[in-house]
Amino acid sequence: MFAVVRTGGKQYRVAAGDKIVVEKLAGEAGDTITLGDVLLAGEGSDLQGTDGLTVSAEIIAQAKADKVIVFKKRRRHNYRRKKGHRQQHTILRITAIGDHKAADNAPAQQQDAAPAPAADTGSEAGEAPKKSRAKKAAAPEAPASTEAQVQAPLKNDGAESPMTDNPVASKSDSE
Repeated sequence: MFAVVRTGGKQYRVAAGDKIVVEKLAGEAGDTITLGDVLLAGEGSDLQGTDGLTVSAEIIAQAKADKVIVFKKRRRHNYRRKKGHRQQHTILRITAIGDHKAADNAPAQQQDAAPAPAADTGSEAGEAPKKSRAKKAAAPEAPASTEAQVQAPLKNDGAESPMTDNPVASKSDSE
């Protein structure tokens, strides 16, 4: 069985036992992680649904990639800058591609567990438990929009300019 998983902004086609190099993930060597973002799964040419499907992997090592040289130069200006960068990555071994049955059974167990605490509250079997309704505190009403509060600038016809103490000449005075 194979799956296509997305991690670190990239997609990888994996199968059980494969080793892949991905962007750095949290964890130490020997830890087991699950990759939940499964895009495609199948066996051979048959495809399956990916709802609740997970891929489990073991971290083999946290390492650095080969050095990449970043060199900048502007000719005739004596400008040269040389930098190196080593990207951190994680090496994973895919241990198993989870099945749908385990994912489908988990919600069923949660549904069975939810009604049990409600029965312990002392309500009768045919009666639904009463929901307590908390009174909401009256929140002050916010203005509908902030645009309504912004006012247009006032015209300075014959008034003093805000920059100087001299009056501003209007069009009628200059004509």
